[in-house]
Amino acid sequence: MGYVSAVPVPQSRAESASSAGGGRRTLAAALLFGAVGAAVVLLASGQTWAEGHAAVGGGSVPLRATGQNVTGVPAALAIVGLAALVAVFAVRRAGRLLVSGLLAVSGAGAALAAFLGADDSAALDEKAARTSGDAAETIAGLTHTAWPYVTFAGGLLLLVAGLLALRFGAGWPAMGGRYERDGSPRPRKARPVKDPDRPEELWKALDRGEDPTGV
Repeated sequence: MGYVSAVPVPQSRAESASSAGGGRRTLAAALLFGAVGAAVVLLASGQTWAEGHAAVGGGSVPLRATGQNVTGVPAALAIVGLAALVAVFAVRRAGRLLVSGLLAVSGAGAALAAFLGADDSAALDEKAARTSGDAAETIAGLTHTAWPYVTFAGGLLLLVAGLLALRFGAGWPAMGGRYERDGSPRPRKARPVKDPDRPEELWKALDRGEDPTGV
């Protein structure tokens, strides 16, 4: 008669430890990508995206447009994505899936808006018209900086964080999860044994009409 080997037990523990380690790595990566991505988008969208000059009188006036002048979408979506990143750890199951999707969509939207605004001249044309007082005036000597593409990269980082949350978020812990009950019954506290010879027990017996000295 053969013996049952106990080898699978430590192997199962090893697999569980490996899975937990993988979950921690993806969690750390999502937090890093999401936080850095949101910070990059917010920073880069406030920088100069385009420069040029407008003809005024006999000369010209230098003008510039920041990312916020071109489009406020990336910065707004970065804030939404940052809130979604925090909310991922406050919800579970379907809620976590929904918030993870919002994080991914925020990153994709921020990246797309930055890419579309990289060659935009409308913001500077509007400034040139106001500066010159001529509604038909457009910007001259238009040049673009690399900041729109930096914003695009930040949006991609937010997108990656959202995709990681969608793929691995089900196994991540939730805030306050360590304090939640696991469903197992709590052990009942043993009731203290009453000592009939204690004075308070004797008085309670007299109140009930009993003879505490009786056998």
